[in-house]
Amino acid sequence: MLKTLLLFSSSSPPPAFFSRHNRFSSLPRKFPYTYAHCPSLSWPFSSVFPRPIHAFKVLAMAEGTTTSSSHSHNYTNRLAAEHSPYLLQHAHNPVDWYPWSEEAFAEARKKDVPIFLSIGYSTCHWCHVMEVESFENEEVAKLLNDWFVSIKVDREERPDVDKVYMTYVQALYAGGGWPLSVFLSPDLKPLMGGTYFPPEDKYGRPGFKTILRKVKDAWDNKRDMLVKSGAFAIEQLSEALSTSAGSNQLPDGLPQNALRLCAEQLSRSYDSRLGGFGSAPKFPRPVEIQLMLYHSKKLEESGKPGGAKESQKMVFFSLECMARGGIHDHVGGGFHRYSVDEFWHVPHFEKMLYDQGQLVNVYLDAFSITKDVFYSFVSRDILDYLRRDMIGSEGEIFSAEDADSAEFEGETQKKEGAFYIWTSKEIDDILGKHASLFREHYYVKPSGNCDLSRMSDPHNEFKGKNVLIERNDSSALASKLDMPIQEYLDILGESRKKLFDVRSKRPRPHLDDKVIVSWNGLAISAFARGSKILKGESQGMCVNFPVVGCDPMEYLEVAEKAANFIRRHLYNEQTHRLQHSFRNGPSKAPGFLDDYAFLISGLLDLYECGGSTDWLVWATELQDMQASVIDGPISIDSSTIFLPNILLAYFSLFVVQDELFLDREGGAYFNTPGEDPSVLLRVKEDHDGAEPSGNSVSAINLVRLASMVSGSKSDRYRENAGHLLAVFETRLKDMAMAVPLMCCAADMLCVPSRKQVVLVGHKSSVEFENMLAAAHASYDPNKTVIPIDPTNTGEMEFWEANNSKVALMARQNFAADKVVALVCQNFTCSPPASSSKSLEDLLSKKTTSVV
Repeated sequence: MLKTLLLFSSSSPPPAFFSRHNRFSSLPRKFPYTYAHCPSLSWPFSSVFPRPIHAFKVLAMAEGTTTSSSHSHNYTNRLAAEHSPYLLQHAHNPVDWYPWSEEAFAEARKKDVPIFLSIGYSTCHWCHVMEVESFENEEVAKLLNDWFVSIKVDREERPDVDKVYMTYVQALYAGGGWPLSVFLSPDLKPLMGGTYFPPEDKYGRPGFKTILRKVKDAWDNKRDMLVKSGAFAIEQLSEALSTSAGSNQLPDGLPQNALRLCAEQLSRSYDSRLGGFGSAPKFPRPVEIQLMLYHSKKLEESGKPGGAKESQKMVFFSLECMARGGIHDHVGGGFHRYSVDEFWHVPHFEKMLYDQGQLVNVYLDAFSITKDVFYSFVSRDILDYLRRDMIGSEGEIFSAEDADSAEFEGETQKKEGAFYIWTSKEIDDILGKHASLFREHYYVKPSGNCDLSRMSDPHNEFKGKNVLIERNDSSALASKLDMPIQEYLDILGESRKKLFDVRSKRPRPHLDDKVIVSWNGLAISAFARGSKILKGESQGMCVNFPVVGCDPMEYLEVAEKAANFIRRHLYNEQTHRLQHSFRNGPSKAPGFLDDYAFLISGLLDLYECGGSTDWLVWATELQDMQASVIDGPISIDSSTIFLPNILLAYFSLFVVQDELFLDREGGAYFNTPGEDPSVLLRVKEDHDGAEPSGNSVSAINLVRLASMVSGSKSDRYRENAGHLLAVFETRLKDMAMAVPLMCCAADMLCVPSRKQVVLVGHKSSVEFENMLAAAHASYDPNKTVIPIDPTNTGEMEFWEANNSKVALMARQNFAADKVVALVCQNFTCSPPASSSKSLEDLLSKKTTSVV
């Protein structure tokens, strides 16, 4: 039964549930789901409740009272000693909260009571609502304190704990979300689960206080049944999630079929009128864009330009609609989490780092294909937002900004979107003579503009308020005003800056300044790639706020600072392990698969875009250096390691990604190291949602690394990738739309030979920088760029040890006064190109002639 349910669980939820932060119940904030279920109990536990109650009444109450934390410090609990912003928000609740810890588990065993586990994150709107309604309520707190041990978990700090109980809720109730509310036995087996509960019984549904009383009664009177049910659920989940490969590689033809099937499924869900794939609520799921662009490239290469253009048309129109919509912060840059309506208009206003990093990359891809600065400006808009608002003093990149904020200074109540929305009068007062132009451009109305869809604002939350959206073409509006287009755009830019300055004086949304390794990896990739691809913009180009304009090389510096922060603060040079996150010090949680996979991907991009070979060395350290890759015996537990000395200079041989996560017999990677006994499940994640899965990214990393190194190491990388993908054969065959990036990875592995672009010269020279930009100017996901400076002893030693062909090319083609590019397949290369123009011409050809 659970195996069947898991077809729509964490691996591949139904199309309505594709977002990671709302991937289990991706409904608008107005319509949260409430679930409550315990298989062995009667009402209210015997039913699943997709909540049909009048959500607007709960929302109205929340809007009138929501605060991110209690303003009365009559109470202080153990969370006050934690670093997580989410836990600190609950540090002064009357609930006697514990963090996830042995202390809490021991207390539950000692008192012989169930555990109430509450999981959320600091920028979660409905987490705030439940805190105010229930966790700040002294009556609720007394019930929790008397009958339970209460544990609070930040899902961003402990995704491993969240995964266990979200998988349980999702598998049994076909839905989920945050806040996640689960009751556990003292040995951590789930007894019953749900999401958001209102405090009181309403509309025929149980409130939180009723739930607490029912669980208490069941624990006292039906404990054996409860405990057996929880143990059985975990046993069944463990069995269902222990996926193994039937062979070491995918069947012939499956990668191409999966790629085609996924593209066809996405095309059928395409909204030709308003852009995007699927209906409201609409999420910017970048992996869908990546799949469609990759598929279009394959169609083009196979002589089907018509099909390629059709796929590209869907992508470009979707990206345009997203950028013009209210989901895009036109005043300050960056993108909100999702839109509640089909127009990309009224968003859920939180901003997540993982969205920003991925969206930069897909807009960069669109620019590299079209050379249309519309897409490069959106990329810059996001990058400049991150540089301005989301980066710490040491280069670390913060995780999120909240959706809720106070309307004015000193106000204790918070409302969603208060920081971002405008009245027509405010715009008139701020912009003066240019107000009418701005109002027409951004669809601003005196009565408010959240009227495009019945889903935009069904309960008049934003009556009289405006969420900026571009509904008309700039050129047409400029022509209507008999105004040169550049003058029109300049006025819009100046107006946005004026609104930005006023908005900056409003109370800001809460900033979650936690540093998460995986999300920083996505951002590192974006900044690194932007540093080269954006050099393709025309010289003397005019930018307007919130794009501030800069030398793209500044973006490379941002990427390097972020990577250095992780290396200094979240990487142990002795054990070669990552920690998952940082805030006032490293978190207790170890690095998870996503941390390793996303960081490795970012480091590879950092190297390929001109960074030091040190980044490539670190990426290979993190990926794997286990015994089967290196000649000579290696024992991780032994002080004696036999291997060539040159490798000792570059690679650590302790526990890294493969040692921590790889299922050597069954294939693929688990999401956790499996060393924490309090984490009951190890999951092999495959679903590419709001974030790609660690396995999809790892497969691509392995393919990329295999194209750089040679010999047995290259073979081993490819074998590991093939074994990994074989684990998910059924998913690729039957549910390709759930794993779009994995479809790309499978096809990449089947490409007979990736294209390598080897650049030889002084890396510090302007000519080398221009050649690098040319190497990255064209869109080609099956291309590897290898920049090498033969005068750098360390670089040459690295390539001598890992790919002697690259070292030989460098020596034979080096000249002190020029830069040379070689375009190769399997390191058999075309005649050298000695100018950026000749390299671009060479790479723009459909096939590379080799000699």
